[in-house]
Amino acid sequence: MNDIAVIGLGVMGRNIALNLADRGHAVAVYNRSPGKTEIMMGQVSSPQQVEALHDLAQLKDCLSAPRKVLLMLTAGAAVDAVIEQLTGILEPGDVIIDGGNSNFHDTQRRWQALKQQGYLFIGAGISGGEEGARHGPSIMPGGDPAGWPLVQPLLQSIAARTDDGEVCCQWVGEGGAGHYVKMIHNGIEYGDMQLIAESWALMQAARLSEQEIADTFYQWNDGVLQSYLIEITADILRVRDDDGELRVQRILDSAGQKGTGRWTVIDSLELGAPLTLISEAVYARILSAFKAQRVAASEKISLSGQSPEVDTSVFVNNCEQALYASKIISYTQGFMQMRLAAKEYGWNLQYGNIALLWRAGCIIRSLFLTDIKKAFDQDPDLDSLMLDNFFAQALQQAEAAWRSSCMLGIQSAVPMPAMNAALIFYDGYRSATLSANLLQAQRDYFGAHTYKRIDQPENVSFHTDWTGSGKEEIVS
Repeated sequence: MNDIAVIGLGVMGRNIALNLADRGHAVAVYNRSPGKTEIMMGQVSSPQQVEALHDLAQLKDCLSAPRKVLLMLTAGAAVDAVIEQLTGILEPGDVIIDGGNSNFHDTQRRWQALKQQGYLFIGAGISGGEEGARHGPSIMPGGDPAGWPLVQPLLQSIAARTDDGEVCCQWVGEGGAGHYVKMIHNGIEYGDMQLIAESWALMQAARLSEQEIADTFYQWNDGVLQSYLIEITADILRVRDDDGELRVQRILDSAGQKGTGRWTVIDSLELGAPLTLISEAVYARILSAFKAQRVAASEKISLSGQSPEVDTSVFVNNCEQALYASKIISYTQGFMQMRLAAKEYGWNLQYGNIALLWRAGCIIRSLFLTDIKKAFDQDPDLDSLMLDNFFAQALQQAEAAWRSSCMLGIQSAVPMPAMNAALIFYDGYRSATLSANLLQAQRDYFGAHTYKRIDQPENVSFHTDWTGSGKEEIVS
């Protein structure tokens, strides 16, 4: 009998199945198109560990009870269709795991529907790409708590581990919590990638050589910016075509996206979370897709920015500090949104453990996450990373270099929406007084929306007759 079945043998599903087999689990595999099953079976090192199925109906008799079925399918209708098939094959008490990039609202809906039918549903966010799936991804499981003990040994056996042995797979929470945390992970990933791309563009505007830029990223990976994304950027910036031209310079500058970043931004608007940096990263990708229009605009509107001469060593240090500070803001906003989501959806999210889940295996894995875990270990109720002493001090120390980098970008006409948004958020969040009092006066002027006064109780609202007597009155 098999321990688990994997349905969907695309790149992620195939590598997860191989990972399970390598860890000694007996795995049944199924794909709607047999060709992918054949590819998978050709890669199995221990054929006795894997059984290829040709019909989903075989699941009932080939799995030990309670049965565990892992879906590695494209998010959306395909997941619902297969779940509908499975409920006609499996029995109440069996576990269905969705390991794809599903929208957390869908996971919440499926969990509730399957719970009523007696099935245990797990929505597990999985990050790490092809390499992570094969050798150890970060896994963020949520859903039915009763299903977690049944799948915990399986999922934790294939998950990534930190250098100190911590497994990057821990229970996140009920319902759609696991896929929600994965969504926030992907939103932060959008922000990190955009910040790195902006730093690269700024280095080019500052006239650093291609070699100097590549070397800089390698050096940064030995410091506070140590991360998977910095590491792969350093590698990318050394790959050349046969004629010596950098490969990246010949890649079309129109970025794709699969939707998780957009979901993060939409959710931030629904929750009222100030996700400014990640929102700008998403919009930067959208703008990049307007390639033809951008080319036409570049021919009609000449660039007026000029790149001033810079001291290379000073500039590189400033750029490193600006990237580090902006990264702090990105995670600050992401964790603020998770806190609002936990309140809205009734989840008990453990933020330090979430930082631990991301320390290895996933795309945003970095040294930096250790400091985030420490911050939440010290204060589990921390509202914002900017209120933690370590991060507050780091931001203050980086501030001058950060401002210098953003100013250089503006002077050089280098679009840096994410880094500038980070700095603006930093200034806004630490300001005891903002200009929103004028906004409230404007709203009251044209719409009688009322306002509060700083010298009166918060439960009292006021309205001014702005176009008449100027008299102020209390509005209950």
